[in-house]
Amino acid sequence: MTASELQKPTKKSRGLYVKMKILHKGRQLEKSLFSKYYQWILWFSFTLYFLTSFVITNKPIPLSKTHVFGSRFSLASRVLFDSVNKTSQQSKLKKPATFKDLKIYIYELSSEYNEKWLSNKRCSSHLFASEVAIHRALLNAYDFRTLDPTEADFFFVPVYVSCNFSTANGFPDIGHAPSLLFSAIQSISTNFPFWNHSRGSDHIFVASHDYGACFHAMEDRAIDGGIPEFLKNSIILQTFGVNYRHPCQDVENVLIPPYISPEIIGKTLEKAPLTGNRDIMVFFRGKMEVHPKNVSGKFYSKRVRTQIWRRYKGDKRFYLHRNRFTGYHSEIARSVFCLCPLGWAPWSPRLVESVALGCVPVIIADGIRLPFPSAVKWAEISLTVAERDVGKLGQILEHVAATNLSTIQRNLWDPAVKHALLFNDHMQEGDATWQVLISLYNNKLDGSYKKSRVWSQ
Repeated sequence: MTASELQKPTKKSRGLYVKMKILHKGRQLEKSLFSKYYQWILWFSFTLYFLTSFVITNKPIPLSKTHVFGSRFSLASRVLFDSVNKTSQQSKLKKPATFKDLKIYIYELSSEYNEKWLSNKRCSSHLFASEVAIHRALLNAYDFRTLDPTEADFFFVPVYVSCNFSTANGFPDIGHAPSLLFSAIQSISTNFPFWNHSRGSDHIFVASHDYGACFHAMEDRAIDGGIPEFLKNSIILQTFGVNYRHPCQDVENVLIPPYISPEIIGKTLEKAPLTGNRDIMVFFRGKMEVHPKNVSGKFYSKRVRTQIWRRYKGDKRFYLHRNRFTGYHSEIARSVFCLCPLGWAPWSPRLVESVALGCVPVIIADGIRLPFPSAVKWAEISLTVAERDVGKLGQILEHVAATNLSTIQRNLWDPAVKHALLFNDHMQEGDATWQVLISLYNNKLDGSYKKSRVWSQ
């Protein structure tokens, strides 16, 4: 058979050829469909395998379950944590979608930094006790507290530095504060990696003293000492705040109110409700120097309290007393206006006491910055009098009483206002600790290492 015969079918064989060709094409189509189906199954299986492997490999181990962290960080624990942390850094954690997604990790420090000081009951009840109150509230804030530090947006360092009361005068002696705080930082930076990751920018401390983290009651001494270098990159919750540049607030900070016991406020209001009889027009009880120079040679209250005493001590409209009285909260509850002049520092516990007990605060402290302005509309519930106008107090308060006092009182007596300035052991929505967390969420997340680690990816 010639080559031409192979290439061209004859007429006799053409029918068989066409039939075979059709059969051959059918088998090719069947084979092609089977091949494509097989390839799809194979591709899907490999994809599922790799995806499952990735998820398993990248899932962080919950440290709260493995108990990696203790008071001491063992070598085995370090190796385990480093592995977990490296893996978790590769995965994409999310920015808290809402305020309620915020997470705070609380260091468990040795009792010498906090719990030991509670043997003195004053530690948890005096005006600087917000350091204790915030710690307790966060420990009980299960929606915000995390036991897994890799989830944390912020790290709370619970050190009580205001409970070292002087045997001479009973006032807190905070001279030891810098060394105690530095010791705590050495402990957490040695046993945990988080301080070194952020250089402390997402770590929170409380400094509820006259001049915050400057740790001295006298302004000139506080300025000279300044904020310790090891705290300058952290977040300070402090009672001191002014609306001008000051070395003692030259740090990331959240302004907080001084501590006033909510239990004492509650008991006082049971006996004297907000809308009850107020038979005292202007109230002040506290330190008022007859001579403005203190024994230290400093001018206490920038002479303001001395001027109040000299000018109004015989005025029947003014209820002024220089001696202490444990039941003075009942006097506040009977008063229309409560004077809140500066002391050594601009702020005063009378701010919170007055608001909580429904007495219109009369703030006499030039340049003072007030806590939680988004929750407490200070201009609507208080009066501000310049230090130079103390001599006009009587005239100013008479004018307010005759014009818009009822409006101010209506704003002041809103329960949410009082609630925002009081710390509770178990945090409540809208209370002072809640306001702290809102401030952290709205204004301080930029310093979070978790945020910089994740959002930049």
